[in-house]
Parts: sequence; structure tokens; C-alpha cells
Amino acid sequence: MLDQYKEQIEKALDTIRPYLEADGGNVKVIGLSGDMVLQLELTGTCSSCPMSTMTLKAGVEEAIKKAIPEINRVEAVNVEVA
Repeated sequence: MLDQYKEQIEKALDTIRPYLEADGGNVKVIGLSGDMVLQLELTGTCSSCPMSTMTLKAGVEEAIKKAIPEINRVEAVNVEVA
């Protein structure tokens, strides 16, 4: 399933990566479930930032869903809740 959308996902993430990288973070694609939930790993400072959940929903998920409306949700597999 992921292979079908991989290029589109990476293009969408590339639109938001400069903002994540400016704060010392990044994001890596982990997988895409059968029910179209994209799993991402937040890396660098993003993995422990208290704002990472908001960044994921307001920035990353918005960019992904705008580019690929078939994706229902984006979730981080490694977010530490502050």
C-alpha cells in the first residue's frame, strides 16, 4: 500500500520539512495501514518537543491530506507525551 503513495507522501513532507529542520527535527515515513492511516516517526528535536502533537496535526497532517486526500489520518509512532 505504501509503495503506491510513497512519492506523493515524500513530496508533501518536503513542503513542511524546512520548518521542522529549522527547529532541529524531521519526519520519517514508517508505514501506511490498510485503512489509510499514515504512520510517521518524528526525529531529532521533534521526537521530544511538547508541541510535536500540534505540529503533527496542524502542519504535517494538513500537508499530507491536502496532497493525498485518500489518507484518513496521520499518527506519530514515537511522540512522547509531555
